[in-house]
Amino acid sequence: MSRNRAPVKVIRHVDFEGVGTIGDELADRGLAFEYVDPTREPVSVARTAHLVIVMGGPISVNDVDRFPYLVDEIELIRHRIANGLPTLGICLGAQLIARALGAAVAPMPSPEIGWKNLMLSVAGTASPLCRLASPVLHWHGEMIELPTGCETLASTPDCANQAFAVGCHTLALQFHIEVGHSDLERWLVGHVHELDHHGISVAKLRDDTVKYSPAATAEGRELLSAWLTGIRIDTLDRSTG
Repeated sequence: MSRNRAPVKVIRHVDFEGVGTIGDELADRGLAFEYVDPTREPVSVARTAHLVIVMGGPISVNDVDRFPYLVDEIELIRHRIANGLPTLGICLGAQLIARALGAAVAPMPSPEIGWKNLMLSVAGTASPLCRLASPVLHWHGEMIELPTGCETLASTPDCANQAFAVGCHTLALQFHIEVGHSDLERWLVGHVHELDHHGISVAKLRDDTVKYSPAATAEGRELLSAWLTGIRIDTLDRSTG
């Protein structure tokens, strides 16, 4: 399949923060995906994709002066929301969705890094997030203001808005559903200076990932499957994009 014909485009900001176990769910549905590197190519290649997934990364949505391609990502997301095109944002991706909707993204007093349970709202328990019973991986230093017209789906004591949706076609997750044990080591290397700066134990993160990631990634796939089914992604023509 040629690059421009993959039905799913994944905007990846750093190589080690890829789709992880999300890729397994896409593969089981016969949905091919291609990465889009916003530092090397225009994100407009994803403008009409059947599904766009915007991954995380160590930069801030507020860094548009230093990383101007973030403006293009925000415009892409705004276009997709306006046209009801399926879009999933994870971590930085969720923050970009919030910014596209005019909401602020602000620094937290201290970063939220590690495995922790979510508290689901009433709306969250009626959403695909109801599959998430186990701790999930958090790795962010900023938090999202809830966009106007949206409902919070999940929170933690340190972060009031961990997830929100725009209709049924746009889902923003501040946390990670895609990181398994085999993925984590690259994260530990890639973010070592951040971990050292905040005194976060690499050994504990590694041990907690062994403990929690099997259930968390399985439940994350259930969440993704329910969301994809809800937006009828399996009825789309998989050969075009």
